[in-house]
Amino acid sequence: MIDDLKRKFASTVNLPRIALSPNYRWQVVGMLWFCGFFNYADRQAIFSLFPLLEREMNLSPVQLGLLGSSFALVYGICAPFAGNIVDRIRRKAAVLWGLFAWSLICMATAISRNFSHLLFFRAAEGLGETFYFPASMSMISDYHGKRTRSRAMGTHQTSVYLGTIAGGFFGGLIGQYYGWRSSFIVFGGLGVVLGFVLMRFLVEPLRGAADFEELGARPHAPAAKTMPVSDFLKVIWTTPTVLLLMGAFMLDNFVGMVLLSWMPKFLYDKFGLSLAMAGLTATIFIQLSSMVGSPLGGWLADVLRKRFAGGRITVQMIGLLGAAPFVVWCGQTLSVQSLIVALTCWGLFKGMYDANIFAAVLDVIRPEARGTAVGFMNMIGWLVGAGTAPVFIGYVAQRSSLSFAISIAAIALVLASGLLLMAVTLTVGRDVERLHTQLEQETV
Repeated sequence: MIDDLKRKFASTVNLPRIALSPNYRWQVVGMLWFCGFFNYADRQAIFSLFPLLEREMNLSPVQLGLLGSSFALVYGICAPFAGNIVDRIRRKAAVLWGLFAWSLICMATAISRNFSHLLFFRAAEGLGETFYFPASMSMISDYHGKRTRSRAMGTHQTSVYLGTIAGGFFGGLIGQYYGWRSSFIVFGGLGVVLGFVLMRFLVEPLRGAADFEELGARPHAPAAKTMPVSDFLKVIWTTPTVLLLMGAFMLDNFVGMVLLSWMPKFLYDKFGLSLAMAGLTATIFIQLSSMVGSPLGGWLADVLRKRFAGGRITVQMIGLLGAAPFVVWCGQTLSVQSLIVALTCWGLFKGMYDANIFAAVLDVIRPEARGTAVGFMNMIGWLVGAGTAPVFIGYVAQRSSLSFAISIAAIALVLASGLLLMAVTLTVGRDVERLHTQLEQETV
């Protein structure tokens, strides 16, 4: 009976033929993986070019810092608005035009002649990139239901890690031999080429397709629905699981920004590494081990989600609690070898958490509001979490030591784990059941 209903669903929702291919849902993840790769490579490359920009334009440390913060501020402020727009237009269009926009802006950065030009293009790139994650996560959620959603998003998350490494390494390498302008042209140009490829092969799914298909029925035209921002805010306020997940994401982003902003200097000061080696050591071990942890966390979360509603959040909690002692270890270690072990273990557990950041929250959010939800997550994570970490750690380090400041950042992970424990034990079962009931009422 259920199989008959599923076949009826597939024939009535009028999805494109290519979307019904057994492997196409994973091909979508693969195509979006390359978008995620350039999304992070383009934003990371500039940090490796700081010495060249400083020398050519006589930039001060404050001006270099502003180049980094301008992206984060624009990205975070615009994220909820971008997410709401994504819920009102085709996700394919949002992905493609976002990719074209940030890639062309990346290429245009090469024409900069002074600090004002660089600051403008850096901020504009933040605006272009802010559309990508709301659109891609919403699209993946419509190709992958509760059985494979974490694995799909965990696999996509590995693009973030490789993109960060590639942007930092190849951005510096190209700049070293061909000048800093060439780095922006190469990364931006490859993004434009990717955009034309995806125009041909990426297919827009029906909103809520995976959720309704798992119910064995068809939706009442969910693609036509939109949710006003006021209604979305009401949904968040009345869905405590979302609030708890956003709080945990904010605290985790705080710790993540500590790694990105202060770990290179920590390695340079404490162990006497060169600037290049300090930057590489601070990123490569944690990012590569996260590439292992993310698919592992996605697989484990999908297994547990079949058994109980809080399965994904349980894996997130394991990831944060497992990472916390290694954050302390990083701050207190006395050798580079020991630090590498700590960074590797930290990255493994971090990947387990990262795989389920969006998969967990989308389990309790209606299909037509998922882009907005991802946008709000990014706003909270970037503005409140990542935005406060560099200053707070600098303030603590100034009054004690950078080793101590990095170590106490682990407190944020413990607090985040507490929020996730509350979600698993108190809220997620009720919130998942309520959404399930709403979707059932909309099927025929």
